[in-house]
Amino acid sequence: MNSFLAALTPHPPKAPHEQHSKSGRDMPAAVVTALVLVAIVAVSVAFHPMWFVVLAIAGFSIGLWEAAGAFLVRDIHVPLAPMVLGVAAMAVATYAQGIAAGFLTFCCAALLVLTWAIFSGHPRAVANGLAGVFALGWIGMSGMFAVAMADLPHAPWCIVALVLLPAASDTGGLAFGIFLGKHPIAPTISPKKSWEGFAGSVVFSFIAAWLFIRLALGLDWWWVVVFTLVTPVLATVGDFAESLLKRDMKIKDMGTIFPGHGGMLDRIDAMLFCAPTFYLLYLLALGIPASVS
Repeated sequence: MNSFLAALTPHPPKAPHEQHSKSGRDMPAAVVTALVLVAIVAVSVAFHPMWFVVLAIAGFSIGLWEAAGAFLVRDIHVPLAPMVLGVAAMAVATYAQGIAAGFLTFCCAALLVLTWAIFSGHPRAVANGLAGVFALGWIGMSGMFAVAMADLPHAPWCIVALVLLPAASDTGGLAFGIFLGKHPIAPTISPKKSWEGFAGSVVFSFIAAWLFIRLALGLDWWWVVVFTLVTPVLATVGDFAESLLKRDMKIKDMGTIFPGHGGMLDRIDAMLFCAPTFYLLYLLALGIPASVS
């Protein structure tokens, strides 16, 4: 029992095994892990979008747990229990009543996190509480838009596109970067991200957008162009943002639960950055008034 509780307690992420490949990843393990994760998402949306909401709550909670462990590197102890409760409540409120209810729930959850931290008696209570609110906003508020897609027309395809377009962008960037990458975009932030890799992200995003935005959702061809241009930019910015955070904390990955992929946050960072914009684009493309979404 004690070992189980110890495993649930946040801890600083372990250093990943050193990889000597140009990609910096264990590619066979990464491919298998990616296929399994995609299959889990596909199964969740195939039966009912509600199961995606349940899966999202689990993913966001793991992400908060990883963030809590990463903050420990800087001796910041975020109040994890109210954060997990808050992100679950935000997802449920969003699915049941929409984005506005999710935002209201976030405000209540943020107040709970701050209050919890202040009354903990920790000497850095304010810093702990603010870090907790930051993580709740980063993961929970961005994640709300992914959850809100479960109530859209053609919800399964909207969710699948949200998952697979950033994944395609990452795959294209990795492939082109390995074989053609010579000109880093921002070497001080992420030295492996190159302009050649970004071109690959655009190419693979176009293929995925044509499959899921044009063929599956049936949207006009110019929406394919919009998603093709938006996805690589947002996915790359999301990757850079997390890279800056990890660099500040002097860690390589937010976690190690996925072989070849790092932690949960390392997998969903691009999706979280894409979710709000994708949701807005879906509203516009599907002709849904934002006031009733």
